[in-house]
Amino acid sequence: MNISRKLGIMVFFAAPAIIGGGIIYHIFGNYVPVCLYEIMLYLLAGAIVSK
Repeated sequence: MNISRKLGIMVFFAAPAIIGGGIIYHIFGNYVPVCLYEIMLYLLAGAIVSK
């Protein structure tokens, strides 16, 4: 997998991180679930990129 594809995957995960983080904060009203959500997204993106 070349570098441009890896960067594209990371950009693809940026929109759910921003929008989803706001939705999670609105539902729970706390930053702890937001951090957990962001960490899960980072791990998933890292797993896809590391292939």
